[in-house]
Amino acid sequence: MITSSQNPKIKLVRALLGRARERREANAFVVEGVRLVEEASNTYWRFQLVLYDESISERGKSLVERLRSNQVDVEEVSPDLMKSLSETETPQGILAVLKLSHLPIPESLNFVLIPDQIRDPGNLGTLLRTAAATGVQAVLIPPETTDAFAPKVIRSGMGAHFRLPIHSVTWDHIQAFTKGLQVALADMDGQSCWETDLRQPLALIIGGEAEGASAQAGELATRKISIPMSGDIESLNAGVAGAVLMFEVVRQRT
Repeated sequence: MITSSQNPKIKLVRALLGRARERREANAFVVEGVRLVEEASNTYWRFQLVLYDESISERGKSLVERLRSNQVDVEEVSPDLMKSLSETETPQGILAVLKLSHLPIPESLNFVLIPDQIRDPGNLGTLLRTAAATGVQAVLIPPETTDAFAPKVIRSGMGAHFRLPIHSVTWDHIQAFTKGLQVALADMDGQSCWETDLRQPLALIIGGEAEGASAQAGELATRKISIPMSGDIESLNAGVAGAVLMFEVVRQRT
């Protein structure tokens, strides 16, 4: 059992939880909780190590034994140490370090999400979860958007990371990937999404919560679309707005 906070595995977890740079350099990220660790296992994601404590549920114990039988490095830690690592108010007694690999982007794209300058981890996670639910083929993360593999984004994504190609790329790469696609930028002054044909191959840009979309996004966009709203409400948060627009794409195509 690991009981020391100076243990190299504990230090690795702390570093990965804290900084995007550490995640990039180690090519790894952390997931916490039985459900997310199960999701990673069920999608055959590559595990680097798993830590658990005595508070883990019966479902979690079965998961630990399955991972151990698959030759994953699994170690028990003291409850106090696990609590100090946990990013949640009610820890589930298990976390895993996973290799930071990316699912491939399909060659023929017809539905792409570009979350531009999204700084709130919860909003980005919501966008990723909705993207997975609506059949988005790839998510292209521009330079000014928060790290898609940060702990809060992982939790909000609820397993979307294991099913969706999520790539951090430059605007030059985004331009290349979206060549031949209609590029729709969510904007309060745009045409109503109810009156816009979204059935053609599409890249959807959702701008940030505070400053909206970047100048690069504006240059890339071929049209602007909006969500009609009643009353004095001018805008929705990025996660909700993106969900409405992505499901409108599904509605029109269905």
